[in-house]
Amino acid sequence: MADLTAFVLAGGHSSRMGSDKAFVELEGKPLLTRMLALASAVALEVGIVGSKSKFGDYGRVIEDEFPDHGPLAGIHAALRSSSTDLNLILAVDMPFLEMDFLRYLAEQAAAKQSAVVTLPRAQGNWQTLCAVYRKIDPLFSKVEVRAIEEAELRKQNFSPAMFRNLNTPEELQQASKI
Repeated sequence: MADLTAFVLAGGHSSRMGSDKAFVELEGKPLLTRMLALASAVALEVGIVGSKSKFGDYGRVIEDEFPDHGPLAGIHAALRSSSTDLNLILAVDMPFLEMDFLRYLAEQAAAKQSAVVTLPRAQGNWQTLCAVYRKIDPLFSKVEVRAIEEAELRKQNFSPAMFRNLNTPEELQQASKI
């Protein structure tokens, strides 16, 4: 999609995992490599939000303006650095996402011009780290959200299970069996 930039959020501490999630391997591939490949398949421009010293060899890196303030600070950094209207935000630890779903998500965001964010809700949870955010000045824009409910996901043959993320070594081991 021409007017879409994708950002992989990779700046977390990974304290529950015990090692940096970006470099944890699933089926022999680091999670960061998997997510960058997925992002590159749906966006012309891809960035990594995290540390330049850690991720500089993997592509364009955007550092948080407010380090250690969680994913919201990462989303802020991504949107500030973006030159496109639509911005796909992906957590580094969501290896089950499907390319077709990300394309669908981007199409839904593009179709609803007034929506500031387009995101799925699965198993009762908003998936804010798998969402398309518009680059806007929130002081001058009315906020409208386009929710893709679980029923719609299922109707489009997308499984809500794809939003599972990996936080612990046990979850990583379970993922290897999927």
